[in-house]
Amino acid sequence: MKILPLLLLLFSLACGRRSFRVLPGDPDYFLRAPDSKQVPFREVLNGYNGFVPGKGWLDLRPRMELRVENAYYQEGAPKRGLNGYLGTEIAQYQVRSNGRLRLLAIRPMPQRPADQVPVQDLLSAAQQQHPYCRFFFEVLFQGRARGSVLLGASSLDELNQLTTRLKAAPESVCAPQTTHCTVFPEACSVSLEMDIEVNNASRTVPWNSTLASIAPHPRRVTLRRLYEGRNTPVQVDPNDPKALRLPLLPGDQIIWN
Repeated sequence: MKILPLLLLLFSLACGRRSFRVLPGDPDYFLRAPDSKQVPFREVLNGYNGFVPGKGWLDLRPRMELRVENAYYQEGAPKRGLNGYLGTEIAQYQVRSNGRLRLLAIRPMPQRPADQVPVQDLLSAAQQQHPYCRFFFEVLFQGRARGSVLLGASSLDELNQLTTRLKAAPESVCAPQTTHCTVFPEACSVSLEMDIEVNNASRTVPWNSTLASIAPHPRRVTLRRLYEGRNTPVQVDPNDPKALRLPLLPGDQIIWN
């Protein structure tokens, strides 16, 4: 008669080892992986692509997206502010499994001024083929305004070398005709997003989104996350608002109501 409770306990422990678990903590909650490694919420994104708030840059990883929205102005008008502003074009890029960028969609504007390039031409075909990409939110160049920058390289070592050079002398890395650097115009807004699944439907959300941003006050919530090539359950208490601050990652699958 004691065998059944023992078997249920062993089964429960085995399932626990095959799942993530959100654990309370002070001041930060933790995410415990199936290998028992515990990571504070604030370091979850760092483990995925080196993201550190305030660092100024992050690496692009599969299933992340780059959304480029460029503003257009009347010919001859300053390319800033509202004077002569006509509208925007949007290009959406996805990071493929090999690290390279793929153009997913373009939203053009009617009658774009002939003296301004289409939004999809801001990122060259050669730049899209680099398997390692790093996005910088803002870089200061001599004699011109700050701008966001995308670096591309054939290896991580090369990307790190380019990063060191960019910090010391950005003009030497982002010279005209380079295939390793894209400097986005001042009137261009670039945002990072990621692909997830919500209630069995694909959805794109901003990078650094949390579970609470998708399921703010759930009665029930289930989350599955890729781990060693498999969708793995994440055990989280839907009644704990702090637990719902768990950062989302590309590929997460959420069911909630």
